[in-house]
Amino acid sequence: MKNKTLNARLTVLALVAVTAAGIAAFPAIKKAQAIQQTPPAISQAGDRRIEVVFVLDTTSSMSGLIQAAKDKIWSIASTMASAQQKPDIRMGLVAFRDRGDAYVTRVFDLSDDLDSMYASLMDFRAQGGGDGPESVNQALYDAIHKISWSQDERVYKVAFLVGDAPPHMDYADDVKYPATLAAAKRKGIVVNTIQSGQHQYTRPAWQEIASLGNGEYFQVEDSGNAVAVATPYDEKLSRLAAELEDTRLFYGDEEARAAQKAKIDAGAKLRRELSPEALARRSAYNATRSGEKNLLGESELVDAVTSGKVELDDIAEENLPLSLQAMAPEEQKAVIAEQAKRRDELKREIGKLSESRDRFIEEKIAADGGAGDSLDEKIYRAVKDQAASVGLTYDGESAKY
Repeated sequence: MKNKTLNARLTVLALVAVTAAGIAAFPAIKKAQAIQQTPPAISQAGDRRIEVVFVLDTTSSMSGLIQAAKDKIWSIASTMASAQQKPDIRMGLVAFRDRGDAYVTRVFDLSDDLDSMYASLMDFRAQGGGDGPESVNQALYDAIHKISWSQDERVYKVAFLVGDAPPHMDYADDVKYPATLAAAKRKGIVVNTIQSGQHQYTRPAWQEIASLGNGEYFQVEDSGNAVAVATPYDEKLSRLAAELEDTRLFYGDEEARAAQKAKIDAGAKLRRELSPEALARRSAYNATRSGEKNLLGESELVDAVTSGKVELDDIAEENLPLSLQAMAPEEQKAVIAEQAKRRDELKREIGKLSESRDRFIEEKIAADGGAGDSLDEKIYRAVKDQAASVGLTYDGESAKY
């Protein structure tokens, strides 16, 4: 898949959530099933990236945790992006059930376009299952072998297996998890496990998978123990996020315009349906260096011109945004400069408000006795410890909410 349609590929998670009968391909994604592809190279020696894939049980018993995951995607992304090195974040998802259900696995490849991913995830519901063990072996195999993981040793590559049932070990024709985890180790992929609920037959397998995957095992309640705090800053941050998106000017041929429209539609859907708290965290993420690719997508004119990636004069008139086509070159440059200035102002304002929001939440959580058992904190602790091996440094004491 070409770079100019990268934003149309998916990722999740995500943690995240997913699914359902008749799971549809993500908007503007031409191939939902992940095919082994050549991942994009890291562009500069100082760049860092996190690649995270959520391997998520989407059967009926997981509905509570799936909803929690939907609510926390932007917090998870922001937490991962909070390293000193401001890493790029790419997410992917493997949704799984079992043989006899509507599907066994659905694989969505790594992407930095979290908006398009999440716009589809919002519609998914948990269904199927009900007979104990699930196709965990197949899900892990697909996560390791059907995702376009980077080969760069500086990338923190991590999978989170999330579910409440043990793997089927009685299927003769699938690859059992010890062999898959050996392959993960060779590729430098850490595998953590998050058990939903307290099923006694699940715990031993989840613990062994984490051990073989050089990862950690966590247990959360069916609800995910997720932390949700409303703040006085949420609605204003949501409004500022919409203004930030309005500074974008897309250019390109018909194919690029189709991908851009899908991204714009995804953002509009999120603004209609997400809670103010989730929109506030999304706003904060998009205003960071790590969130730039999610904000801009591909072929965004203001960034392309001001960064020197392209020369305005080199773009055919028919490929310019419609609002610029009738303008003289100097007028076009003035509009681009004004949009760039406004974008910088909005990012600074969002950054200041986000800091105030973070302080408000920290104080509220501390007053309530802390959030040590939450899904957010457990993911953060794992990321903080494991990412250090590739040079990523986290100074914060807690996750972003």
